[in-house]
Amino acid sequence: MHLDHSLPLPAPAVGADAHRPGGARRALRVGLGGPVGSGKTATVAALCRVLRDELSLAVVTNDIYTREDAEFLLREAVLPPERITAVETGACPHTAIRDDISANLEAVEDLEDAVGPLDLVLVESGGDNLTATFSRGLVDAQIFVIDVAGGDDIPRKGGPGVTTADLLVVNKTDLAPYVGSDLARMAADAKAARAELPVVLQSLRSEEGVRDVADWIRARVAAWTA
Repeated sequence: MHLDHSLPLPAPAVGADAHRPGGARRALRVGLGGPVGSGKTATVAALCRVLRDELSLAVVTNDIYTREDAEFLLREAVLPPERITAVETGACPHTAIRDDISANLEAVEDLEDAVGPLDLVLVESGGDNLTATFSRGLVDAQIFVIDVAGGDDIPRKGGPGVTTADLLVVNKTDLAPYVGSDLARMAADAKAARAELPVVLQSLRSEEGVRDVADWIRARVAAWTA
């Protein structure tokens, strides 16, 4: 399922102040959440490779006890090291993206101070369950990533991540034949659960890869800066 780029895109909801001290517009903040192993970090890496030559961007990763996701991005050299930072939440990942966002806010603001001005900051949550959502005080738009190996019933199970995220990504579609997932059913169930909210089915191993998600982010950045 691909996004219909002919449809008008609403401007991002503004949860926090859209301006930095001094009046300059801050970066658009996009959060990526989803279950463990759904492909959030791989999606972030792919987005960085596609967007880094056209947007000034940075990444904040979240892990409970390690810097594993940040270290993966650093090894892959998707951005200069000073544009990638990590938050160790020390508790359930949703705590740091929804309940007490202070560590993530500080990380985002430190990046803007160090390497800004930025167009975009990607905030990747640690792996969590279907109830994980970002505080609108932390991010302006949310992407929720699930994968076909988690079961083709995930869209039907719902939860706020699936039903209310600004974009739902069904990842690893190349694995569907091997894990018995019905992609058509997943797409139909996702549409039923989300009404008019967009859904992307993607495989990062295909030629198209992260194209639709990157296009969605480009449109969001354009709306943010307009």
